[in-house]
Amino acid sequence: MKDTNSDLQITIPEVLPLLPLKDVVVYPFMIVPLFVNREASQAAVDHALANDRLVFMVAQKDAAEENPKAQDLYEIGSVGMIIRMRKLSDGRMKILVQGLLKGRLNEWLSGNGSHDPMKVNVDVIREDEDVKWPVEIEALMRSVKDNMEKLISMGKNLSPDILLVIGSVTDPGRLADLVAANLMLKVEESQGILEQLNPVERLTYVNDILSREIEVLQMQAQIETKAREEMSKTQREYYLREQLRQIKGELGEAESQLEEIEHLRHRIMEAKMPESGEEEALKQLRRLENMSPESAEAAVVRTYIEWLADLPWSVASDDVIDVIEAKRILDEDHYDLEDVKERILEFLGVRKLKADHRGPILCFVGPPGVGKTSLGKSIGRALGRKFVRISLGGVRDEAEIRGHRRTYVGALPGKIIQSLKQAGTRNPVFMLDEIDKLGSDFRGDPSSALLETLDPEQNNSFVDHYINIPFNLRDVMFIATANVLDTIPPALLDRMEVIHLAGYSMEQKIAIAKQYILGKQMEENGVTDEHIHITEGALKRVISEYTREAGLRNLERRIAALCRKVALKVAKGHDRQIVIKAGDVPRYLGPPVFLKNQTYQEDMVGVSAGLAWTATGGELLYIEMTKMKGKGALQLTGKLGDVMKESAMAALSYIRTVAGAWGISFEVFEQYDIHIHVPAGAVPKDGPSAGITIGVALVSLLTGRAVRHDVAMTGEITLTGRVLPIGGLREKLLAALRHGMSTIIIPAQNEAELAEVPKPILRKLQVVLAHKLEDALEVALIPSNDNGSDVSADE
Repeated sequence: MKDTNSDLQITIPEVLPLLPLKDVVVYPFMIVPLFVNREASQAAVDHALANDRLVFMVAQKDAAEENPKAQDLYEIGSVGMIIRMRKLSDGRMKILVQGLLKGRLNEWLSGNGSHDPMKVNVDVIREDEDVKWPVEIEALMRSVKDNMEKLISMGKNLSPDILLVIGSVTDPGRLADLVAANLMLKVEESQGILEQLNPVERLTYVNDILSREIEVLQMQAQIETKAREEMSKTQREYYLREQLRQIKGELGEAESQLEEIEHLRHRIMEAKMPESGEEEALKQLRRLENMSPESAEAAVVRTYIEWLADLPWSVASDDVIDVIEAKRILDEDHYDLEDVKERILEFLGVRKLKADHRGPILCFVGPPGVGKTSLGKSIGRALGRKFVRISLGGVRDEAEIRGHRRTYVGALPGKIIQSLKQAGTRNPVFMLDEIDKLGSDFRGDPSSALLETLDPEQNNSFVDHYINIPFNLRDVMFIATANVLDTIPPALLDRMEVIHLAGYSMEQKIAIAKQYILGKQMEENGVTDEHIHITEGALKRVISEYTREAGLRNLERRIAALCRKVALKVAKGHDRQIVIKAGDVPRYLGPPVFLKNQTYQEDMVGVSAGLAWTATGGELLYIEMTKMKGKGALQLTGKLGDVMKESAMAALSYIRTVAGAWGISFEVFEQYDIHIHVPAGAVPKDGPSAGITIGVALVSLLTGRAVRHDVAMTGEITLTGRVLPIGGLREKLLAALRHGMSTIIIPAQNEAELAEVPKPILRKLQVVLAHKLEDALEVALIPSNDNGSDVSADE
């Protein structure tokens, strides 16, 4: 078919050469320059120029397609007239083409896509013009024009002349095409506008695109404004800093001051402290910038900032969750202590299954020298954590724990924060040594300050008075050590899991000496196996005659003395190995310090052996009694405490109650005074556990039956003769073993604790369980016919 453009008086034939477009959509009434590269397209241009200069232009769906077919092209395009053509030196054509009318590609007629032009049958699409549009369309057209004006005013890269052109347009379809042609839209969007044949809907679509572009430009403007403000602020700060630097330079202040400020700022950022901490640190840094570096206040602020920057806010060591390796390390460092090792391995097992497990707060309780502190170091090594230790012995000032406020001269953080800085991580193994020796006075109670530190529910926000910023202590593994529990406040003790460490037996000390102490002291004193050999008999004699302790410190000192003596001989030229046997020990260490007490090596009347617990372990305590003519008075000597005196009175009252059953005359209590004495009179003694010992000695004295010298006993006695349980059983059994006792009498209610006593110890002792005093008397007293004489109660 043929069509005639009434405006231009141009007849449009049915068949037109095809010009595929890669990245542009041509609208009617649009004049656009095009570069033509492909031979088929150049052939189409030549064909058009040789005839009526008309060409059908349609966009490709895929711009990468070099030889497009019908399926590669959109259906709707534009019929255009080539106004001008010029061939370029590189073989391309540059044409200026004007869109005339829309057209629909009806049929692909000819063209091989190379040298022959591609020809297509085109149906021209006409739109009605000179239509009287309703007021709503007039409003829409006005809105489009206003949006175009707004878009240009906001900086859109459009020619201002476009406003003059669209101002005179009265047709909505032509206005939509004109605006879309100048918006530089994507091919898909431009093609969508071209294919919208309804002029009103097309204009509405264009108006929506304009509104979107305006929103994008507004957002872009906001972003640019913020960026300019930030840049202006940075430039302003830089300018002011430069001015400040020049001013300080004129005043003669050192350049290093500014460098120090920048260095501190860098350290603050690297510390990765919480938001509140970083804000406070930067605030103090700004104060420091405005101070004279020579002022005293500047030094205080600088020190505070350095403390904040040095703390391990975000630095943590990785736990080594290897239960087998941890057990090997613990066994390598410590002999026995199975209960403690098992508890640490349990913690590791739980930590392996639950990574955020908070962990225990342990308290190792035991006599000195049993390895409490060194065990904490081994735990740190087994966990792969840093180990830090603070000694709390004699600490009386609360500020030692929580720090001093910065208002005081010479203020510093407390021991907790100082130790964390020393460790360099926020999850070390933290040992609170000698926690039972904390004091208190008018400066506060340090144990109260520890309540928050050792509470997992509170210590995630521990506030040191100096730092004054919450620090998270939840990842710290706290371990406390103590010799006794009596002096630890109940509230503090309740926060800890108590693990008791008893003393060592002779066999354990020999094993530890061989495996740990001997090699360590030989290395420290510069001798080797070629120089010295200490026999097991010598070690036994050193342990029994030169040390008397639950722990190992004195044993280590004695072995060190032996090594020093040998080192001196080697230094003098002795070149053979020195073997130290049991008989040689006095030559090196002098006369024995602790000899077996010969005074009590035979069965005696009125003398019994009791077992006592002390902070340094178990101890054997002898109780002596005698009676003399008098009026029934009871005298006690030996620096006894009130509780021990009351135990003696209770034992005497019970014996008077059952005197007839033991053949004791009642007159003896009225005609004789009884004197009870506990040797080592300069040493204070107290506690109820000597009640059974006093009772046995009293019956022995009043019946004349001797007490077996190889029997030791412990237990509290009541007015009804019952024997109550005691504490420190393991330490007391070890003390009995050290002193060569063969039979031990203990309260029957302590039977369950025997399961915790090592079996080698129990095999060497005969343990008798006593419910009442009579049970102890049957074992401890020698029958009267075995005593050699029958002594009456009133002789």
